[in-house]
Amino acid sequence: MTTAYVLAHFDDEYFALPMILEERRAGVAQKFLYVADYASADLAQRRLGETRAFLLSLGVAEADIVHVGAGTGVLDGDVRAGAAAALAATRAALAAIPGVERLVVTAWEGGHPDHDACALIAVRLAQELGAVRVDQFALYSGRGLRGRLFRAGSPLPENGPIRRVRMPLADWARFALGVRFYPSQWKTWLGLWPTMFLTYLLRGFGSQQLAAGRVGERPHEGALLYERQFGVSYAALQDCRDRVLGAPS
Repeated sequence: MTTAYVLAHFDDEYFALPMILEERRAGVAQKFLYVADYASADLAQRRLGETRAFLLSLGVAEADIVHVGAGTGVLDGDVRAGAAAALAATRAALAAIPGVERLVVTAWEGGHPDHDACALIAVRLAQELGAVRVDQFALYSGRGLRGRLFRAGSPLPENGPIRRVRMPLADWARFALGVRFYPSQWKTWLGLWPTMFLTYLLRGFGSQQLAAGRVGERPHEGALLYERQFGVSYAALQDCRDRVLGAPS
């Protein structure tokens, strides 16, 4: 059995650390596929290096970390526009991986448009592969909030039942200290880390299954975080969904 992670950015894997450790202990093979490219080759290499260092520290082999988006022109922040190329590149990478039985992806939550675009891509790939489960993990969303406020690591109730991942104290310490592998992202962690770990300490870490029909629904009521913060409309993600999954009849 193999689990393949379909991720937009180098560092998205950090939020899935409890799932990664759980799979490793169960002896499940894991592959990490990254669909976004970067305008600067130096930036891409620096970010990839940080991700490799983090995953290697968890026992992941370097060969299992693949930048499928390299050279595709599917740029960080605009995965929705390049979704067709991202889908094709990820499809090709998966074809070389035997025994994929589960895809793990960033949650359909209205937080970052690239994350939601990856959720759409994962749903399409699961349909093509057949009998493949898709699980999602939360990064951040603005559900019930205004302005630039957000919650991190908090699964949306709209996404269904939450499966809590049990973690010993040593794993929590590894999780909390894992940000040290990403020095280029220190400003991001200043905003995310406190609210993320407050959520985890109060509620624990949870993942949810991503049903295909769920991506046909607005992530949550009210303005989405990427609408408020990035100026990306939900209509743009609907257009991406139509291109990836086909327009509804």
